[in-house]
Amino acid sequence: MSTVAKKPASTIMVILAFATVYLVWGSTYFFIQKAVHDFPPLIMGAFRFLVAGGIMLAWCLIRGEKLWNPQQFKAAIITGALLLFIGNGCVIWAEKTLPSSLVAVWISSAPIWFLLLDKSKWKENFRSTSTIVGLIIGFIGVVLLLSDQLDAIMNTPGGGETLVGLLIVLAGCISWAGGSIYSKYNSTGSALVNTTIQMLTAGFIFLPGSFIAGEWKDFSFAAVSNSAWLSLAYLIVFGSILAFSAYVWLLQVRSPTQVSTYAYVNPVVAVLLGVFFANEVMSFWQLLGLGVILGSVLLINLAKYRNSDKGNSGKGSTPVLNKRLIVSNAQEKMA
Repeated sequence: MSTVAKKPASTIMVILAFATVYLVWGSTYFFIQKAVHDFPPLIMGAFRFLVAGGIMLAWCLIRGEKLWNPQQFKAAIITGALLLFIGNGCVIWAEKTLPSSLVAVWISSAPIWFLLLDKSKWKENFRSTSTIVGLIIGFIGVVLLLSDQLDAIMNTPGGGETLVGLLIVLAGCISWAGGSIYSKYNSTGSALVNTTIQMLTAGFIFLPGSFIAGEWKDFSFAAVSNSAWLSLAYLIVFGSILAFSAYVWLLQVRSPTQVSTYAYVNPVVAVLLGVFFANEVMSFWQLLGLGVILGSVLLINLAKYRNSDKGNSGKGSTPVLNKRLIVSNAQEKMA
């Protein structure tokens, strides 16, 4: 695994990309649950990614993107399988039985797996006190958010089924982190083309999977509610085309650990949606957990800014290099 240098990116684009991933993906848990109420999980996954991938493919053709590159195809196919089929597929499957807010909160363990699996960054990450403290604080925030649900899991007859669902989500979370890191160091070429291949890969795996699982036997499109169709449309346009494209691009211009902070913000959005639109009630400990999670995100981003600032403070730099370093520092600060 080779180290890949960060690509230059405009500050406003980085901010917009992070905002999209933070906010839109936080809402997708809510809409996944509404969609799988009427769609079987694998059929929903096939529909979502084949349609989104098809739209992206059409856009690639319009832009004249170079679509055939064996090395790029290999990396994108592996990434698509790890991220979207296994990672997202586990979430879709789990949300048939688990509350969307609970799934979103459990996904918050992702930054820990990013830190552990990104071997090339171990030296940098484990030397950064702010990064490690931020990750630990974020996990504490997750525990606070889960406190009420964990009590219910341990003291209800269906607790075992819930525990299995959470383990499935955890497996998907690890696969997502591994796929993201693989993409960071192995992807080449256009981010647009990579995203397109990844979506189509997942869709083409979900489709035969839905037949093998026997989901088509009792499924009828006529039985799907308008709410489920609208939720699927939201997932295709906002969750896949906009947010996933932003995520793939961010992996090219920011470190995996910094990008992984989405997993601490998404549960905040998911839980708030549950409160305002599903009449869920938040306890004091859950509110405290939200605040702790947001604090951890600030710590991790602060650590990345400080590391960049130290690396850019060397003497003897040329005027052109100094100008680039100033711009780079500003980007890290705003990210």
